Amino acid sequence: MKLPELNLSQLRTFVAAADRLSFIGAAETVCRSQAAVSMQIMKLEATVGQPLFERHTRRIALTTAGDTLLPYARKLLQLEHEAGTALRKQEVVGRVVLGAPDDYISSLLPPLLERFSRMFAKVEIELVCLQSALLEPMLRKGAIDLAFVTRSPGLEGQFVRREPMVWVGAQRHATWNKNPLPVALYEHGCVAREYTLAALEHIGRPYCSTYSSPSLLGILAMVDAGLAVAALAECSVPPHLVRLGPEHGFPPITPLDIVLIKGRENSSPAVECLANEIMLTLNGAHASTTGTGWD
Repeated sequence: MKLPELNLSQLRTFVAAADRLSFIGAAETVCRSQAAVSMQIMKLEATVGQPLFERHTRRIALTTAGDTLLPYARKLLQLEHEAGTALRKQEVVGRVVLGAPDDYISSLLPPLLERFSRMFAKVEIELVCLQSALLEPMLRKGAIDLAFVTRSPGLEGQFVRREPMVWVGAQRHATWNKNPLPVALYEHGCVAREYTLAALEHIGRPYCSTYSSPSLLGILAMVDAGLAVAALAECSVPPHLVRLGPEHGFPPITPLDIVLIKGRENSSPAVECLANEIMLTLNGAHASTTGTGWD
């Protein structure tokens, strides 16, 4: 029996579709058209001789064959990345300016940057810590090379991960019982602020804004002091805070889509390597590795 010869590009598209459960979502991830994604999946199914997805009107689902192939596809893409990294890391020299909000910088990026600096010792990284919306003009002007930001109108990039939002409060103060509810918010223009207020307004819960800031540390200080509750990206929630749910009278909040945007002014090997590392590592943290999509 002849074994199928698997194509890595098709596997990358397959994993993206499996993670997003959508060919449209996969097209965003791998930067291809929906028609091209469908064609790649059909070619892969022809190669393996079995359907990998069940097609429904608005969604797709993995078949048994798809479930079987998925972990092997992830391993092959991981090996491809490791091989490419091993070949390039000694040669890459340069400087990358990466912009991100402080909650992502403090929670998601440190382990990745530590590992990247070991692999690419000759690449210098500068971090710019600003609200997502403020990074867009810097990206446009070429002041930063990469932006790791929350998706919003005008900030459409390579999908990295979907980050849940969580209500939090300080246990010793039980601020969540107050009426109206005191809430610490990110400043105007922040997607997290819009989603927080929309959730409260949806259930008609009275609230008052006691603090507005671009700073995660400022919001945490208000919560710790018992002066407010807050809604934070799950990745940035300190373990000592109480997570508040329906039992406390709190509604679910729309999750944040985190995207990576690459500036047009700089496509150096150093920028490409850091972008690929972010996609590989952080996309795998909540979903799983879908490949870089930069090729």
